Amino acid sequence: MYRHGNYTDQDLVYFAKSGQQQAFGELVRRHHRFCVGVATRILRDHGDAEDEAQNAYWSAFQSLHQFQGKAEFLAWLARIVVNHCRMRLRARHRTRFLHLDAAAPGSSQRRLDLPCWRLDPESEAGNRQLREVLNEEIRRIPSLLREVVLLRDVQELPIGEVANRLGISVGATKSRLLRARAELRQRILRHCGRSGRATLTMRASPQPERLRAC
Repeated sequence: MYRHGNYTDQDLVYFAKSGQQQAFGELVRRHHRFCVGVATRILRDHGDAEDEAQNAYWSAFQSLHQFQGKAEFLAWLARIVVNHCRMRLRARHRTRFLHLDAAAPGSSQRRLDLPCWRLDPESEAGNRQLREVLNEEIRRIPSLLREVVLLRDVQELPIGEVANRLGISVGATKSRLLRARAELRQRILRHCGRSGRATLTMRASPQPERLRAC
């Protein structure tokens, strides 16, 4: 039976999967600031970020049974937040430039601007900043942790191959990878401002900044 206490994310997930919604609410409260920071960084609008974070929480709750615990819960939740933000961006770009201009005097014709499917300069700059911050923090973590992140999450090598290259067991490799991701997440959190605008997530996009499950 769930009662308020000093539980790990894994404990709260267990309670939530057994139908105790208060445990999932605690997970949301624990990680809300980080998730809204990620969403704000992508959408560039705090109100939209709050909306998509809430949508992501509902999606996460509905699909919680799919979470196997192979990665950290925050990484799994943040990926859902990112996916919701990307869907909102796609919807925004489908409608942002599709509008009718005022007709010329005496003309019954209306001019229709075609939509632009490319990211606007602001969004491109935001994505570039995300990559720069994450790449910088990867360079700064200790070399022992950096190696496993580069091999697994950047080069996307199978966990067994990573273990062979590092000369350690698969179990030790997974443990080191979790430590590396935790270290990286803490470093990235330092980029959050007071309003929560910031940061990256360890599974944010398909370039070198994407960090996958073990």
